[in-house]
Amino acid sequence: MRAPVSKIIGKLGASETFLSIYTSAIVRHNPIILCGLTCGPGNMGQLTARKVETAKPGKYGDGGGLQLAVAPTGARKWVLRFLWGGKAREMGLGSYPEIGLAEAREKALAARKLARSGVDQQDKRVPTFGDLADEVMTEQGKSFRNAKHRAQWKMTLEIYAAPLRPKAVDAITTEDVLGVLKPIWTEKAETASRLRGRIERVLNAAKAKGFRSGENPAAWRGHLENLLPKRQKLARGHHAAMPYPDVPAFVARLREREAVAALALEFAILTAARSGEVLGARWSEIDLEAKVWILPPKRMKAAREHRVPLSKRALAILKRAEAAKTSNLVFPGQSAGHPLSVMAMDMVLRRMGASVTVRGFRSSFRDWAGNETHFPRELAEHALAHVMGDKAEQAYRRSDALEKRRALMDAWAAYCEPKAPDEKVTPLRRKA
Repeated sequence: MRAPVSKIIGKLGASETFLSIYTSAIVRHNPIILCGLTCGPGNMGQLTARKVETAKPGKYGDGGGLQLAVAPTGARKWVLRFLWGGKAREMGLGSYPEIGLAEAREKALAARKLARSGVDQQDKRVPTFGDLADEVMTEQGKSFRNAKHRAQWKMTLEIYAAPLRPKAVDAITTEDVLGVLKPIWTEKAETASRLRGRIERVLNAAKAKGFRSGENPAAWRGHLENLLPKRQKLARGHHAAMPYPDVPAFVARLREREAVAALALEFAILTAARSGEVLGARWSEIDLEAKVWILPPKRMKAAREHRVPLSKRALAILKRAEAAKTSNLVFPGQSAGHPLSVMAMDMVLRRMGASVTVRGFRSSFRDWAGNETHFPRELAEHALAHVMGDKAEQAYRRSDALEKRRALMDAWAAYCEPKAPDEKVTPLRRKA
């Protein structure tokens, strides 16, 4: 069968006549046949980079069904011609010079492989980066333990990656990726690094779905690492923390605000909890009688239950929030059934002129406990829900030392209590 087909190709190239003859002879036995699959290697790679750049209006075959179509205006695009179920089809592979000859061949090869596996690629509209990013976020979000993580994905891919969102995923290049990374690569190093990883994941999903081929333009190793400063050379600052001697005066100013976010922020300070843990707090987790807040494993970074002893002031905040209770959320947002925005507490800090982060108050607590008290280091780490020791040590340490931690958190709450103008803040020491 190969010799007659070769003669036909020699006379007709990739014309409709060839498709018709080829179809009648073979396709009745093969539901999916791509033009070029049975052609010898001598018919592949007929184009050169020079030919692609200088070709006059017309269609030029490269073999394997790949064609360069040159319009009268000089515009150039890549087309793959193939047979599907006995019918001739054409599929666009992108425009030149955005897609060069080598990449066009890669895309054509990937398309042929998909066709052999029975994938009808013309039923799959190439999505924009924004559409696929939203889809990936939805799937990834199912594994996130808190709303803050989901919001960070959403924010970076909607705001920082905004220039990519209207582009088709198969048209995004290294220059496009650099265009969104470079403006923040040194000023917002951590955010930029995470953004790069998320863009890479979206484009990997595009390749897995058959929308892209070739290398990932957002890949770090062997690619962007050669175009951007290495991570170890970037300054990685800690979360800006308030010096603990300044916390009482800050709390006094904080209590002058009536917003729910202000209550949530003070609660976060007193409990040394993470933002996501506070924003996602449910009344079903609170035991007012036992004075304890029980966070389930699914809401904890370490995926372990964490009990937080509640001081008198923390309980007072909860009772105030309970008076305005509208749902199971302790600190509800403006939209019914939704918690406060992940930026709500940060905005309170910003409006108060505090150049610190919410998470930084955990550092304030840790510094205070280490410098001003005799509470054991392990107790302070446990209060921060940090996992201590190896698995064997954790197995022996069955108690979470709740009552000992209650004394620690009561002492912290007392320290944070606003002082009178002439009252000195005396370091609180525990008796031996």
